[in-house]
Amino acid sequence: MIPFSNIQSINNRHNDAFQECLQNILDTGWFILGDKVVEFEKAFADYCGTSYCIGVANGLDALVLIFEAYKEMGVLKSGDEVLVPANTYIASVLAISKAGLYPVFVEPNSKTYLLDTARLEDKITSKSKVILAVHLYGQICAMDEINRVASKHGLLVIEDSAQSHGALYNGKRSGNLGHASGFSFYPTKNLGALGDGGAITTNDDRLAQIIIAWRNYGSEVKHQNKYKGVNSRLDEMQASFLLEKLKVLDADNLMRREIADSYLARVKNPHIKLPTCIATDGHVWHLFTINTRHRDGLRQYLVENDIETAIHYPVPPHLQEAYSDLGFHLGDFPITEELADTTLSLPMWPGLSQQNCKLIIAALNKFDV
Repeated sequence: MIPFSNIQSINNRHNDAFQECLQNILDTGWFILGDKVVEFEKAFADYCGTSYCIGVANGLDALVLIFEAYKEMGVLKSGDEVLVPANTYIASVLAISKAGLYPVFVEPNSKTYLLDTARLEDKITSKSKVILAVHLYGQICAMDEINRVASKHGLLVIEDSAQSHGALYNGKRSGNLGHASGFSFYPTKNLGALGDGGAITTNDDRLAQIIIAWRNYGSEVKHQNKYKGVNSRLDEMQASFLLEKLKVLDADNLMRREIADSYLARVKNPHIKLPTCIATDGHVWHLFTINTRHRDGLRQYLVENDIETAIHYPVPPHLQEAYSDLGFHLGDFPITEELADTTLSLPMWPGLSQQNCKLIIAALNKFDV
């Protein structure tokens, strides 16, 4: 079976370095917010081109802490609206709710599946305060237009960079294209930890200082709590592992692009719609998704041909039971709902061989209904 992903293979390349990292941590006896977290935060900030990187427990917390810090600064208040793509993963929307803000869903562009900038201004009201730009599947949103609209209406731009580590837009990396950005280091991400982890990047001094305190029980000085904060800290072990994997992130992303190039050039089945890539450097292919109205049949056919796939995301946020209180119904966001019904993710991970790519492509081209 050709696996959809192979985390073991990805991480086994670093086995010796990981063992050394672990031993060093055991020797120091420092497990939380130590030198390795500081070292990783500096390295990742330098990589993204930002003034700050603040390590936190996971990607959801990263977004929540950004919102909460802006509330602490008086920039946001409970009930303010956040424009968010309707076809994002639920975590993007949960972060808005957890911070006491209100999600306003915007349909995606039918070609790129990213936030449709042509629909943004129609959704802006007097309560609108933020555009949450989700770089879905590894492709950067149309940030020039998003920032133009945001500037015109006095809105914050926050990036959800959970799937876009290393992607470039006009020479700047994901995480440095708005006021702040949240990253996830979940194990399957392009830069994945060996457990949960996340980070916030920003160039805003005040925002960074508040988040640094918020993640640590709201404390700037031990035993003195300035804010009603939380416990959301990147630990030393994950920071050490991430430092090692950051060294090969660009090389891993290049391998992902080579696999994507093979799929894009050689899949020729009229029943399959291939993704649209706007700019090579602007896509790091966290996922390679195709669309077909015959998804169940194709998925079963691929299993029979020893090819594993995945579905992202079969139930959009507006139809989740958790958001039934918003009053949405089937048909309210037809583009999003069609994507939920037709999207299938193909194997995509650094180390997937060209031979296996050929087998996947051949199977796809032979599929018929």
